[in-house]
Amino acid sequence: MEGDKKYITGEDLKQHNKEGDLWISIQGKVYNVSDWANEHPGGDVALLNLAGQDVTDAFIAYHPGTAWQYLDKFFTGYYLKDFKVSETSKDYRRLASEFAKLGLFEKKGHITMYALASIALMFCVVLYGVLCCKSVWAHLGSAVVLGFLWIQSAYIGHDSGHYQVMKSRGYNKLAQFLAGNSLTGISIAWWKWTHNAHHLACNSLDYDPDLQHIPVFAVNSTFFDSIKSCFYGRHLDFDPVARFFVSYQHWTFYPVMCVARVNLYVQTFLLLFSKRKFPDRALNIVGILIFWTWFPLLVSCLPNWPERVMFVLASFTVTAIQHVQFCLNHFAADVYTGPPKGNDWFEKQTGGTLDISCSSWMDWFYGGLQFQLEHHLFPRMPRCQLRRVSPLVQDLCKKHNLSYRSLSFWEANVWTIRRLRNVAQQARDLSNPVPKNMLWEAVNTHG
Repeated sequence: MEGDKKYITGEDLKQHNKEGDLWISIQGKVYNVSDWANEHPGGDVALLNLAGQDVTDAFIAYHPGTAWQYLDKFFTGYYLKDFKVSETSKDYRRLASEFAKLGLFEKKGHITMYALASIALMFCVVLYGVLCCKSVWAHLGSAVVLGFLWIQSAYIGHDSGHYQVMKSRGYNKLAQFLAGNSLTGISIAWWKWTHNAHHLACNSLDYDPDLQHIPVFAVNSTFFDSIKSCFYGRHLDFDPVARFFVSYQHWTFYPVMCVARVNLYVQTFLLLFSKRKFPDRALNIVGILIFWTWFPLLVSCLPNWPERVMFVLASFTVTAIQHVQFCLNHFAADVYTGPPKGNDWFEKQTGGTLDISCSSWMDWFYGGLQFQLEHHLFPRMPRCQLRRVSPLVQDLCKKHNLSYRSLSFWEANVWTIRRLRNVAQQARDLSNPVPKNMLWEAVNTHG
């Protein structure tokens, strides 16, 4: 009965937001997930970032309907006294419920089958071009094909990390193992760790790892204050070296993207051989070892070192297309500082994302991520359904006077370079109280 319910206030709930003491509220019921954090399939970062508040919208976004039945074992017996739902959240939850009733989260189409078939075909083409052809142009073409193979493999890894693309969890994990670790050399464990944090804290300067690229890039002058990354647990020092690089980031953006893949390899090794706990460490290491066996062997089959260097650089440069796309979706969007908040989930996702407009026949090229806002609002939704729900998301944004930005690929690049240039100009300001070095002064004295 209503009179027998026990209540706590939002302020009381906020006190339970530390490791070992993690409480959350879902639809006004309070749950203790302290012991569940290390077992949570989405990682402990999600619970650490959102603890101490109502997380209903985030829970709906990331969990299927079957997950609700497991909540009771975490129920504290308390209800949130001052529990309120905004009109925006009501509409978002209503839309998510309608999509679920239509089966849009389950209708995956044949995208995965087509993608895996194309990846297998491209891999055969690469092997034939390297092993059976002697022409340098054939080798260059093989490198280009390998780059596109990596792009499509990354999309499969991304999809399988968000929802089950195969018939069973075992086959889904196999798809991650092959498309992620073994073919691309990038650990799916590393991807889940960073990507889930990115989704939950979309464009938070201190909580979203996808914006923390000091000393190479800074999308906002807040980074000039050497803010602490709450994801990495260290300060992002804006020293003279960082200031120098950021001052020219609008010029270095595309060249850096051509070799950005190297950073992903480094990040993978740093996680796999760290003390941090994460599931399937051995499996991830095996997958990475497979990649670092076949890829160097393939490159070694080329006749000379100039062609080997050309092959590696060309394949990396092709993947720059994907790295640039990821940046376009967020670099020029709105940013904020502080942890994500459960009561403005929809607003933060709309503010922190940009869509890329394209024809439907180009969906394969973008992997569905051109509908970035739709993906952030409904991360479990198969990419083949995102175009279908886009008009409804636009209507909801219009109703609540929220931004819905859809730009052409060219326009998104212009916006991104403009943002990087504006921050670079601020970094060049000699009145900025940052310790200077002789190299920086020599380059900038005469403008």
